[in-house]
Amino acid sequence: MHGMWKDMFVITLPILEKILRPVIVYFFLVIMLRLAGKRELVQLNPFDLVVLLTLSNTVQNAIIGDDNSVSGGILGATSLLAVNYLTVRFLYKHKNLDQLVEGNADVLIEGGKLRPEHLKKELITTAQLEAAARKQGFGSLSEVDQCILEPGGTLTFIGKKPDTDLLRHKELLDRIDKLKDELALLRGNRPPSVA
Repeated sequence: MHGMWKDMFVITLPILEKILRPVIVYFFLVIMLRLAGKRELVQLNPFDLVVLLTLSNTVQNAIIGDDNSVSGGILGATSLLAVNYLTVRFLYKHKNLDQLVEGNADVLIEGGKLRPEHLKKELITTAQLEAAARKQGFGSLSEVDQCILEPGGTLTFIGKKPDTDLLRHKELLDRIDKLKDELALLRGNRPPSVA
């Protein structure tokens, strides 16, 4: 029984190594995902999903080394969470560095017109953009005035606003309908005419 507890809780690698391994892998993955583009973060196709799912398995041995103990796993996980917390805090206080790490927003649709060169740069097809627009309640891209790919990978859609002539026309029709209702009400309350 003693051997089982030893295998579970005795860390076989030096503590500093157990801390440094996940930190190095963390920064490597942050840099590689940044270089891969914003699309990798949200707009996943089946190939991107397979890569992200196998990525954790690929770097697992680099993070844990030859140590499979529970204590080693907890120490590695704590190191990852701590470095993430410190990185996010640091970037929050240093906006210029945060912008360098996160990148800039990219406008994919401007004034209702697709910007194919931006779609190509971000490796987003028109079909993927249409699907994302439908998820946000737009029937088609013709209803979209602007689409922005945010630094975190989120697509923001802004709908077209109706022009002023259309708004005036609708307002006039509403007023006419209201007048019709008032006339009908007045006619219904009037005493019958004397012949």
